[in-house]
Amino acid sequence: MGVLHAVFLCLMVVSSLSKATQGSIEEWKSATATYSKDPYASVTTGDGACGYGDLNKRGYTYSTGLSSELFNGGSTCGGCFELRCVDHILWCLQGSPSVIVTATDFCPPNYGLPSDYGGWCNHPREHFEMSALAFYEIAEKQADMVPVQYRRVNCARNGGLRFTIGGNTYFHQVLITNVGSDGEVIAVKIKGSKTGWLPMARNWGQNWQCNIDLGSQPLSFEVTSSSGRRVVSYNLAPSNWQFGQTFEGKQL
Repeated sequence: MGVLHAVFLCLMVVSSLSKATQGSIEEWKSATATYSKDPYASVTTGDGACGYGDLNKRGYTYSTGLSSELFNGGSTCGGCFELRCVDHILWCLQGSPSVIVTATDFCPPNYGLPSDYGGWCNHPREHFEMSALAFYEIAEKQADMVPVQYRRVNCARNGGLRFTIGGNTYFHQVLITNVGSDGEVIAVKIKGSKTGWLPMARNWGQNWQCNIDLGSQPLSFEVTSSSGRRVVSYNLAPSNWQFGQTFEGKQL
């Protein structure tokens, strides 16, 4: 009787874990996707709406721009999405393989064109303007716009968070990249050896700023993600840090 009771309890635990795992995975949602015709579009010449600059340098080879419905004013920058092409017998790759992309840019609306023919990113459409390399993982190269399904997933990153320091003496701007977990940074604090913790404001995308002279001080950073995870990297930048340098801290 004891053995049967133990087996029953084991089955109950397995069932509970299974349900918890299923609950943590988002349901697939419907959207559309296009791609840049440049096969090397993952290397940008500008900063893009998220401020990442050269996406290959940042490790975001498989990237995407988002329509305003998904971009959420820039707070989605760094978030990861799993996409698969569906319901198109000509353009979807056989078996509907999926690809994971990072949100790195904004796909602006074009209200001069109808939303079902050219104005793919017009409100309230949910649309992905993918890099060509990512798009080729799910659809034929000859395709134009394809129907897709998507869901949010955690970002798998190698190494820790990366902090690139920019600005000038009284205007410090920090670009945060290589963010794991949900990929979205919602709050940042910075601390010099002569200061307490100072909240930074979002300048644009994943660029964060504060207006104070922190020169000749080792710098510490506290980062909070949208899921509430928080990580602190103490004395990450040494006292002789320079503008333009990148430092790698702890991962979420």
